[in-house]
Amino acid sequence: MAAEVEYLGTGRRKNSVARVRLLPGDGKIVVNNKPLSDYFGRDVLEQVVKQPLEVTETLGEFDVVVSVEGGGTSGQAGAIRHGIARALLETEGDYRGALKKAGYLTRDPRMKERKKYGRKKARKKPQFSKR
Repeated sequence: MAAEVEYLGTGRRKNSVARVRLLPGDGKIVVNNKPLSDYFGRDVLEQVVKQPLEVTETLGEFDVVVSVEGGGTSGQAGAIRHGIARALLETEGDYRGALKKAGYLTRDPRMKERKKYGRKKARKKPQFSKR
């Protein structure tokens, strides 16, 4: 019994972490044991997830199995995109230029700013009153 080839990639965005496995297949994408369309209700987020596969023209070549946790839906979609891009690099180094140019290999460093004391939120101040 030959071991099945799989390519791994970890993606992060905001507070989300996605562990991505690429397996040779026909293009099915499964996120946390649910089909992509069931997991993300919005088409925009589904498109975000598929972007690295479209850029490298490998949309029907791999099955994508993802385990993602933390953050919200938008952050999770970005984390999955990052993970897929990293896993595609393992399949073939030629994809690096296209993925780098599209910006899918860069970890987005933007995080939620911490709340400060004396403030309502990170920057929102209490209402000002002259008297």
